[in-house]
Amino acid sequence: MRLAVPALGALAAEPLYLLADTAIVGHLGTPQLAALALAAAVLGAVVSLCNFLTYGTTAMVARLHGAGEDERAGEIAAQALWLALGIGTVLAATVAALADPLMALVGGSGHVADLAARYLRLSALGLPCALVALAAQGYLRGVGDLRSPLVVVVVANVINIVLELLFVYGFQWGLDGSAAGTVLAQLGMGVAFAAYLLRAPARSRRPHAELLRRLTRMGSHIVVRTGSLLLAFVIAGAVLAREGADSLGAHQVAFQLFIFLALVLDAIAIAGQVLVGRMLGAGRAADAMAAARRMCAWALVAGCAMASGLLVLEDVLPRVFTSDPDVIARAHELWPLFALMQPIGALVFALDGILLGAGDTRYLAYAMAFSAFGVFVPIALLSLHQGWGVQGVWWGIDALMVARLLTIGARFLGRRWVVLGAPA
Repeated sequence: MRLAVPALGALAAEPLYLLADTAIVGHLGTPQLAALALAAAVLGAVVSLCNFLTYGTTAMVARLHGAGEDERAGEIAAQALWLALGIGTVLAATVAALADPLMALVGGSGHVADLAARYLRLSALGLPCALVALAAQGYLRGVGDLRSPLVVVVVANVINIVLELLFVYGFQWGLDGSAAGTVLAQLGMGVAFAAYLLRAPARSRRPHAELLRRLTRMGSHIVVRTGSLLLAFVIAGAVLAREGADSLGAHQVAFQLFIFLALVLDAIAIAGQVLVGRMLGAGRAADAMAAARRMCAWALVAGCAMASGLLVLEDVLPRVFTSDPDVIARAHELWPLFALMQPIGALVFALDGILLGAGDTRYLAYAMAFSAFGVFVPIALLSLHQGWGVQGVWWGIDALMVARLLTIGARFLGRRWVVLGAPA
């Protein structure tokens, strides 16, 4: 609970960047909301592809911390900072330069695509700071400090909301104001998290080729895992962009709430990742298995509670983000599928965190690739061909979650992930 509760706060705060954008921009008009959906899909994919900076760092640091090797853990923090700055700078330049073709790739056209490309160029400036935040959270989680990320992320989100309201409605900057507010908040957050990485005890903070290779090797598995899932969601957005702005807007509302709830549920998975990594590093296999079972039980309870809440609030939540009756109608079509997915998704996130804590990233990559490309993509493309609309796409998302549960559940029960000791 000491790990999960502050993680819950930090994870619940992070998606408020896009939730705030969705609520504020949604009342500017449907074209702006649809543009945000396209740009957010790309930005979310780019940042999430780099979440190996968090998960890979946590897995390595937690084992070292469990084995009492804190200076080696601090060296991992420094390497994660170098990676975050380098990758973030390259990504910012690339995304800004390719904003127009990226919008076309995800199905944007006309005025909506132009708005989305402009939003994307402005928001790309915050990518290096966003990646530094990922790296720092990975280190802090690994050493069991989840309160510091909570404080930094909450403050950054409050500043973000204040700035967006000022820029969008006070200065009348519209969609540009939303992007500018987020970038400034990310800048402050990145500076604060960089300070934590530089304070970690370490014999050296210079770039270390072998440590960078280890991070990138584990990171490549996590990129495949995350990339497969995110490509599935990009395909979902592209399919619905061809259905119409109302379907895409409804998907944006549900998808951002899905990300919000998924990260809230992931708080339990983070506790599992930290505890499992620490206990395996200390050679305590039985304790690691017992903690893993508790994470699964708590996750299932939380998922059932969230499903009930979503069903009760079906007529309320979509109206928070839009007043367009067509968008609200499409949201009602997908809502039962969205709500009933929560218990399955919660268990999936818990199991995913457990295997990440054990460093079993190669298997996670294969399992996710199968679920995304072997299950979801065929359903999404068939939905486009058959005209099933937003319901067809969300049936595909539900099927993806079931496939993930079956694959990683089998791995968990087989216990091949229980490997003891810290890395050499």
